[in-house]
Amino acid sequence: MSKKDYIMSKSDHPLTKLDQSASSAIELGMFASRMEAVCEEMGANLQHAAFSPNIKDRLDFSCVVFGPTGELCAQAAHIPVHLGSMAYAMSRIVEGIDWADGDMLVLNDPFLGGTHLPDVTMVAPLFIFCHDQGCSRLVGFVANRAHHANIGADSPGSMPLSSCLDEEGIIIPPSHIIRRHQLQSDVLRLLLGDSQQGDSQQAGKQARKEVLDLSDSRLGDFSAQVSANRVGVERLTKLIESLNVNRYLSNLDELNDYAERIASAVLHDIPDGRYCFQDVMDDDGQGEDLVLVNLTLIVEGDEVVVNFDGSAAQVKGNINCPLSVAAAAVYYVFRCLMPAYTPACFGAFRKIRIEVPKGCFLNAERPAAVVAGNVETSTRVVDVVLGALAQAIPDRIPAASHGSMNNVAMGVSGKWDYYETIGGGMGAHRLANGISGVQTHMTNTLNTPIESLEMHYPLRIKHYGYRNNSGGAGLFNGGDGIIREFEFLTAASVTLLTERRTRSPWGLAKGKRGKSGVNSLNGNKLSAKVQLSVKKGDCLRIETPGGGGYGMK
Repeated sequence: MSKKDYIMSKSDHPLTKLDQSASSAIELGMFASRMEAVCEEMGANLQHAAFSPNIKDRLDFSCVVFGPTGELCAQAAHIPVHLGSMAYAMSRIVEGIDWADGDMLVLNDPFLGGTHLPDVTMVAPLFIFCHDQGCSRLVGFVANRAHHANIGADSPGSMPLSSCLDEEGIIIPPSHIIRRHQLQSDVLRLLLGDSQQGDSQQAGKQARKEVLDLSDSRLGDFSAQVSANRVGVERLTKLIESLNVNRYLSNLDELNDYAERIASAVLHDIPDGRYCFQDVMDDDGQGEDLVLVNLTLIVEGDEVVVNFDGSAAQVKGNINCPLSVAAAAVYYVFRCLMPAYTPACFGAFRKIRIEVPKGCFLNAERPAAVVAGNVETSTRVVDVVLGALAQAIPDRIPAASHGSMNNVAMGVSGKWDYYETIGGGMGAHRLANGISGVQTHMTNTLNTPIESLEMHYPLRIKHYGYRNNSGGAGLFNGGDGIIREFEFLTAASVTLLTERRTRSPWGLAKGKRGKSGVNSLNGNKLSAKVQLSVKKGDCLRIETPGGGGYGMK
C-alpha cells in the first residue's frame, strides 16, 4: 500500500473509525480514564482500610465497575483471575436479584459467580434519580473481590488439600449483607463463621467457631470491602451526574463498540487456521497425575473459538475450576495482544467464544473441590492458549513462565492463619530475557515483606532470593525462580498447592525448558501438593520454577 493509499484509508481503519454521533476520541479516552480512576480509588481505600497483610501488603484484591446488566465497564490493574472471572460471571450474578438503593451483596460460591471460597466478592448497585422519569434508575454496579486467609476451612490458611467444596470453608451464596442501607446481622454472622450451613458441613463446625476468635481482624477486612464499594458508588454517582444518565449510558455503549473494533483488528491479524496445543497439570493432590489440558484454537477472520474438548474430566482433587476461571485465563491472554489503550470493558471480548464441556475439570460441577483451580489451573490455561498462539504468531508470544502461584498456607487453628503466593521466572521472548522473581499472568500480587511477615506471625525467613540458573537457556534466557525458606518458631500446620514440580515450563524456538520447582522440609523433598504438620525449628524451603528460554544460541 502506498503512503497516499494509507492516508486515504486511515479514517476507515477499525481503530480510528467512529460513528458521527460518537464522542471524539479524546472525550472517550477521558471518560475511560475517569471510569478507571473510580476503580483505582476503590482499591486504594480497600488497601489502606484492611487489617490483614494478605490485603494491605500483598494487594490480593480487585475492584471493578459494571453496567446495568452486569457487563464489564472498567477495572483497575489488579488481579487478572479476579477481574476476568467477574467479567464472565457478573451478568448471571445480578440476574434475579431484587436490587434496591442502599443494597450490598456478598458471595464466594464458585458455582454462583465466585472463584474459590477465600475470594469474597461484594457488589453494590448504583441508582440515580432521573427527573424526566420521576424515579430512580439502576445504572450500574461497583464490586470488589478480596482474598481472606481464613474462610473457615479446617486447615489454617483455608487452602486445604480438599476433595470436595464443603472441605474448603464457608460457602456464601449471593446474599444481601446490606439491604436498603440496613446491615443484615445474620449474613455478617455467616461471614464471621457463627452459622451452620447444614449437616454436610458439620466437620467445619469447630473451624467456624475458631473464626470467631479472629473476628476483629476479619470484620475489619470485610468492613474495608464495604467501604471500598461505598467510595465507588459515591465517585461513580458524581461522574454520572456530571454527564447525565443518558449520556453516561451512551458513552458506555461507545466505549464497548470502540473496544470491539480494536479487538477485531487485533484478532484479524492472527492468521486463519486451527491451532492445537496440550499441556498437563502435575497432579490433583489426590493421586491423579498428569491431568490433561487440551486446546483447539480456531481463528476465522476477526473471530476466535477457544475449544477445550478432550481435556480431562473433573477430578477428585482441588484443581477443578468453574468455567468463569478458565474464561478469565483466556480473556487475559487475548487482552495481552491488544494495545495498552484498549478500554477494559466487555466489548473487547465479544469476538471470543469459549467452549468447555460440562463435567470437564475446567468446567467443574458442584460439589467439586476448586480451591487450587483458581490459582494453579488458571495458569496452565494461559500456557496452553499461549502455546497455540505461538504457532500462529510466533514473534509475539513468549516462552512459558513458571506456571504456578506456588501457594503456601500455614498457621495454628484459632490462633493465626497465613497465606502467600511466591513468584518465579518469566518466560523469555524474541527480544529479551525473561524477568526473574516475579508473579506472572493470572496473579498480580506482591510478596509479603519480610518485616511484615515476621511482625505478624511466629515465622522467620532464613533465605529469600533468586534461584540462580533456573531459567531455561537460549538466545534469550528464561527468568530465574525464587528461593524462600521459612523457619517455624512454633508448631504449625502447612499446606502447599504448587505446580511445575514434575513437568517444567516449556521454551520456544528451540529454547530450553526452565527448571522444575522443588519443595522440601528440613532437606527432605515434598510433593507438589501436600498437607503436613511442622515442629518448632523446622525449615520449609520453596524453590520456584524458572521460565522457559527463547531461541537457540
